[in-house]
Amino acid sequence: MSTVISALSRHSGIAFSDGENAYGYAEFSVAVKSFSAKLRNERVRVVGIAMDNSPLWALIDLAAIEAGIVCVPLPGFFSPAQLIHVIRDSGVDLILTDRADDFCAILQGAGFGILGRREGDRFGRKHSELRVENRPAELPAGTAKVTYTSGTTGNPKGVCLSMESIEQVARSLLDASRADSQDRYLSVLPLSTLLENIGGIYVPLLAGACCNLPSLSKVGLEGAAKLDPLKMGKALADFRATCAILTPQLLQAICALVGKGHVFLPEMRFLAVGGAPVSIRLLEIAGKLGLPVHEGYGLSECASVLCLNTERENRPGSVGKPLPHVQLKFADDGEILAKGAVMLGYCGQPSEFREGFWPTGDTGFLDEDGYLHLTGRKKNIFITSFGRNVAPEWVERELTHHAAIMQAVVFGEGRPWSVAVIVPRDPGGIAAAVQEANEVLPDYARVGKWLVADAPFLPDNGLLTANGRLRRDAIWPIYREKIEALYEEKA
Repeated sequence: MSTVISALSRHSGIAFSDGENAYGYAEFSVAVKSFSAKLRNERVRVVGIAMDNSPLWALIDLAAIEAGIVCVPLPGFFSPAQLIHVIRDSGVDLILTDRADDFCAILQGAGFGILGRREGDRFGRKHSELRVENRPAELPAGTAKVTYTSGTTGNPKGVCLSMESIEQVARSLLDASRADSQDRYLSVLPLSTLLENIGGIYVPLLAGACCNLPSLSKVGLEGAAKLDPLKMGKALADFRATCAILTPQLLQAICALVGKGHVFLPEMRFLAVGGAPVSIRLLEIAGKLGLPVHEGYGLSECASVLCLNTERENRPGSVGKPLPHVQLKFADDGEILAKGAVMLGYCGQPSEFREGFWPTGDTGFLDEDGYLHLTGRKKNIFITSFGRNVAPEWVERELTHHAAIMQAVVFGEGRPWSVAVIVPRDPGGIAAAVQEANEVLPDYARVGKWLVADAPFLPDNGLLTANGRLRRDAIWPIYREKIEALYEEKA
């Protein structure tokens, strides 16, 4: 039996809450068994969850595990075209949603037949069940969950994961975070995100803790990019959260609130942050404010988390030591290769991976004490006209260490020096910040010129992924002419 499912019957106390209603472990265990029986009786092959965060989301997810049915989270930030691709690609034949009319329109517009629609009300949440006429998908044997990576262009890829791999990561995180039954976890990221799904449901359940799963609007998130920092800070305080997972942008917002005395989080003991590189300066600010921030690193193909800084072993500037189930080695070009809880394959694609180490696409190194340091994305590395390799993330990290710079993206392929497109906090301080960054960079990586961005890089303008990574291929066409003009000006 799944260790997560067995935890429901092993623990007591409150398992889930949305801030208005609370549900005990025993009650939830009964509900999961009942719903899993319903899924089996209706011969569901693949269930898709298209819902806001709530205990109901967890119920559907856990019932699918209990029933041995494949679960596919359908992210709310995906476009209709992406959602159709995911549904067709993974063979979803039942959709549980709180946006039934939208999904009916999307499905019918794409030529899907809707075989039935039933309304339900579970755990205080009204929802619809849409039975979809769909062909079975080619899924690797043992697939329990298919999580889709948003990517930068084209259709998202479906990462097929076994429950064994997912639970291995959950157990490692349980140990690394030292979670216990007294913890109160607050979910502030969409549960359709694999990291939040594992860290926000499975880890607390294994610990016998309380999972607080309010709607995203209650924690200040609207869509993929609209944030009300005060509402999020208030939610962390009101739920007396001891643990949460943040992206760098959310951490920055919380630090600003705590720094101004608008929010107090005395019971917070473990704030995990990841999804994108975190500047040393932000980590230093968080530390001075007494926030227990721990940076980590991972990817969907390795069931989410590979490395994590912990209370016992924390080195700011690194992404922590490998979790107990993880082995790392490095290719000749510095690419990180990972083993442990690796995916079964991509949905609908023959898997080229069997046993061994997965190429992460990231470059980095282990220091003398075993902490992993990231240097950049292999595909983003550019070669200067002098033949030197530069990881733009390295330069961008040095730039965003400074208070005057909020965001920066660096380009320099085939050029003698790089150009930075900068989103400022303090426009008057950019020149000094660039100069300070250049002083710690080697000459071949220095920023020769910079320009101010027309607007911040955000998910809703297509220039940032939902987890905070720059969409370089989308940014470059917007600023190409201005960048090339700067090279001509200095030639």
